[in-house]
Amino acid sequence: MDAKSTLVLKSLTFPVTGMSCASCAGSVERTLQGAAGVFNASVNYANASAVIDFDPKLTQPEDFRQILQAAGFDLIVREAPEEAAAVAADMHEQDLLRLRNRMIFALALSVPLVVIGMVFMHMPGANYIMWALATPIVFVSGRQFFIQAWRQARHRHTNMDTLVALSTGIAYTFSVFNTLFHEFWTRRGLEAHVYFEAAGVIIAFLLVGKYLEEKAKAGTSTAIQKLLGLQPKTVVKLLPSGQEAIVLVAEVLPGDRLRVKPGEKIPVDGAVVAGHSFVDESLISGEPIPVEKVPGAQVLAGTVNQTGSLDMTAQQVGGATVLAQIIHMVQAAQGSKAPVQKLVDKVAGIFVPVVMGIAVLSAIIWGIFGGENAFSFALLALVTVLVVACPCALGLATPTAIMVGVGKAAENGILIKDAEGLELAHEVTAIVLDKTGTITEGKPSVTDLIWADGIADQAEAAQVLYALESHSEHPLARAVTAYLKPQVDSAATLEGFVSITGQGAQADAFGQTWFVGNAALLQAKGLVLSDAMARQQAAWEDAAKTVVFFANAQAVLAMIAIADAIKPTSAEAVRRLQARGIAVYMLTGDNAKTAAAVAQQVGIQQFKGHMLPGDKAAFIQELQAEGQVVAMVGDGINDSQALAQADVSIAMGRGSDIAIDVAKMTILSSDLLKLSQAITLSRKTVGTIRQNLFWAFIYNVIGIPIAAGLLYPINGFLLNPMIAGAAMALSSVSVVSNSLRLKWGKIES
Repeated sequence: MDAKSTLVLKSLTFPVTGMSCASCAGSVERTLQGAAGVFNASVNYANASAVIDFDPKLTQPEDFRQILQAAGFDLIVREAPEEAAAVAADMHEQDLLRLRNRMIFALALSVPLVVIGMVFMHMPGANYIMWALATPIVFVSGRQFFIQAWRQARHRHTNMDTLVALSTGIAYTFSVFNTLFHEFWTRRGLEAHVYFEAAGVIIAFLLVGKYLEEKAKAGTSTAIQKLLGLQPKTVVKLLPSGQEAIVLVAEVLPGDRLRVKPGEKIPVDGAVVAGHSFVDESLISGEPIPVEKVPGAQVLAGTVNQTGSLDMTAQQVGGATVLAQIIHMVQAAQGSKAPVQKLVDKVAGIFVPVVMGIAVLSAIIWGIFGGENAFSFALLALVTVLVVACPCALGLATPTAIMVGVGKAAENGILIKDAEGLELAHEVTAIVLDKTGTITEGKPSVTDLIWADGIADQAEAAQVLYALESHSEHPLARAVTAYLKPQVDSAATLEGFVSITGQGAQADAFGQTWFVGNAALLQAKGLVLSDAMARQQAAWEDAAKTVVFFANAQAVLAMIAIADAIKPTSAEAVRRLQARGIAVYMLTGDNAKTAAAVAQQVGIQQFKGHMLPGDKAAFIQELQAEGQVVAMVGDGINDSQALAQADVSIAMGRGSDIAIDVAKMTILSSDLLKLSQAITLSRKTVGTIRQNLFWAFIYNVIGIPIAAGLLYPINGFLLNPMIAGAAMALSSVSVVSNSLRLKWGKIES
């Protein structure tokens, strides 16, 4: 038998700190996988976490921490996952603040540095002033690039940090040498140029990009924090003696009897044993209408008790609750994705060593064949190649286009939180839409109210209906009162108000008894609908509307249709997406009949009802397994798992904070027409990035051989490092200018 199969492995997720790039995640993963007792480790750079499968008999989390600390990283080990997440979020916030301060510091010193280097380079003491300005930029603001480059070198890897550290370090060192020993070059008929401004500006620009990236990443841990906060910390436990005791939710065991008061959250999954109330289950189902709970009904952790007190028996506790499973699956969905590396980072693995090789090779060749000035030419070639290859244009190619694209999106009411979403949106082949709050308005409202013929005083009847619904605790009553409020002068004075469980309510006013409720109430009171009203009821129910009846003791006086209204632009938005060749699906926790009615009205052929949060995520996984690039659009906490699973996640701006935190994009106006606009913007932004990268690479392909001295044997031309620095700056200007073209274009939907 395989030894591993006889072991009981433990799988835990830990926040990781100290990672600054995707290559760091690879280093952490390799380090953990090499640790004793670890059978598998998966590290995710996007949400700074590590999932470790290990044998608890051989090793413990504290051992992992010590191993990672020796490699220059750290692991946050705490008893409770929410505590570890809180510590990680706090540390990330502090790191972000430090990064922002270093960025501002570098930008502030770079401005006078560039002005002197480009305009006043010949004024007395210019080199020493620039030296003074560049030193804190390189060694204070830019120290992290050198630290990361050293870490990569220790693991025999290179990335863009390596090239940044080499180019800025050599440019700085070369400039210091030329400042102190300028006569070394003047004796050889060469001018002693300095490149302090190049080193300073490169670091300042790259810090801006790094800050924007880190700020965007902050949302994932925030989402998990808010999900963890949905479960109450304490609960009222009913003791065998009948007394109440406040205990921690973590101490609740299956079979314990608990009491949940109005306004409190259900602490664990269980069954109601006493009481009557309505519970807001939008957390799980996404539906806005609270569900009635009577003895025997199931209740779920995190949902909100609204009107009455409930006694319940705990069934699933701790990690077994539906809410805990949603949290775990959101973490797993975020962590299962390979870190998205920008094209620049992918190329860096080849580009950096090649550039370093060319620089060293050109120096060696010049050292052998350079004649009497062999050392001077070798040193110039080495520095010039590294300055020309400096990743300023490459580093700016993606972030400048993204920054302009994000700004353009904001102008059009689309908030981009993660550049990955903007880059992938144009590749989407399937879009999954939640129903409630996405296609529909997300709250019940009166769509129709029909009065019966021959009512003696309709105004009086309306006052009674308004008063009845004002006294009712039923969630649909709010929709009726909101509809009637502008139409009635005042509410009638009621006497003997009675709430009839499962049917409606009744009261006396103006000398007679009035009723409001469902069809069961009419049957109980012996009231019969006219043929016209019966036909209307059937038509409304076929359209997935809830029908409420208003009557007196003699007859039905009015019929009210209540539904979650479809947004005015939803049907047109679906048509535009389908016109792009994108398959549109609708998933909802609502019943199949309502799902079919809504899908038909907006033109969606593929839909499913009765979908739990895990079902939505599983459906997206199925589409992804078919090779589809899937976008998920939702607004509720119940959508967070599916949003985390999707390739592109889009939240509606009026939805839950958690959905917005998990999603990579947010449509501020909740208008689905913006989806098509976001896809167009993505296509234009990615096109600009590709153009930028093309010009940045062409610049290097042409510039590096010339810097190495390729033209010298042909026409005697040897590229001056100063010209190389100017060419580098020009390439950066061209990249920025190309990105700015996005700002002036119109984004069609």
